[in-house]
Amino acid sequence: MSPGESSPDPAALARSMLLLHGAHDDDHRPVADDNDNDISAWSKAPDFADDPARAAAVHEATRRDRERYLSAGLGDVDCRFCHASVRVKKLGAPHTAVQWSTESQQRCAYFSEIRASGGSSARVPSCPKLSDSIAHAIAEGCLEEYSSAPSPGDG
Repeated sequence: MSPGESSPDPAALARSMLLLHGAHDDDHRPVADDNDNDISAWSKAPDFADDPARAAAVHEATRRDRERYLSAGLGDVDCRFCHASVRVKKLGAPHTAVQWSTESQQRCAYFSEIRASGGSSARVPSCPKLSDSIAHAIAEGCLEEYSSAPSPGDG
């Protein structure tokens, strides 16, 4: 592109490519753009609108995958200092996955101190008091030291 030229419109470029190469011969469905009445994008996955049983099966499999990815192997741990409740999964000695709810993040005394001093708790890797509570939960047998839950990508 030479100086002074404007970049091409992505929708126009996509339409010209479709004209040049043709549409794919698969189940991809066009998706209407909210800002444009013209169909300029393509869905990457079929919606199975013509096969309700298959659509229901795909929906259920997607729900199970989401549930497994987001919560498989997580255990509830309460901080022994401020009683903030989080969901935890140990993935190995150096790695612990912690899911904070809005309520628990607001309740955490350590994070509250940081916010009160004008800092951002989002920039802090963890709460040391919660780390102690997680270690205690493992020692008490309330949380697995290494999660036995299958990895999300294992089927």
